Amino acid sequence: MREIIFDTETTGLSPAGGDRMVEIGCVEMIGRVETGRTFHAYFNPERSMPSEAEAVHGLSEAFLSGQPLFAEKVEELLEFIAGDPLVAHNASFDFGFLNHELGLCAREAVCMTRMVDTLPLARSKFPGAKHSLDALCSRFGVDRSARVKHGALLDAELLAQVYIELTGGRQIGLGLDPAELAGEAAPIAIAVAAPAPGIEARAPRPHEPTEQEAEAHRNFIAKMAEPLWNKVRRAS
Repeated sequence: MREIIFDTETTGLSPAGGDRMVEIGCVEMIGRVETGRTFHAYFNPERSMPSEAEAVHGLSEAFLSGQPLFAEKVEELLEFIAGDPLVAHNASFDFGFLNHELGLCAREAVCMTRMVDTLPLARSKFPGAKHSLDALCSRFGVDRSARVKHGALLDAELLAQVYIELTGGRQIGLGLDPAELAGEAAPIAIAVAAPAPGIEARAPRPHEPTEQEAEAHRNFIAKMAEPLWNKVRRAS
């Protein structure tokens, strides 16, 4: 199954109050394995950047003023996310901003049935614990040393690793065969060790005993004066 793990950065907390999305990062996973395909873009929000928001993600108004508008990248984004599930941490926040931007350029909103929120997953798995992305990375041993500030693509890459752990661990994604990743059944390959150099391989032995072996076994049994199974039969 194809899933898109994504994260956004914004000018604030409320799209209804005039805040805009300024960055999105998406990571493609198939069968809970990262494929290496990503989508990443910065956007000109056509408004000022509050200092509180800039302190979180480090994206200045001057930098963003030279970036494309969301409407200029929307086709590329929609092509990447296609119709697959979208995974985010506190996903209602990211969905709210994504759908707000889609609405501003007269595009259909992403259906909320596609939303997979890792925050309630974490709360269910670890009740009473901290559930921030940083806390979950620490819990699962995910390296977040590069996360000096929030960044949409970096956070999506970290969340992809956390999502794997929240939904069963890394062992569920060990099938790396391309046919398997594409959803096709792949034949099972069984490795057979070759004989060491200079050693002649012995032919497989038949599973059933020969008549001579069976006769030798009967003669051996007949020589036993008090076999254990006779004692068991008498006791029963």
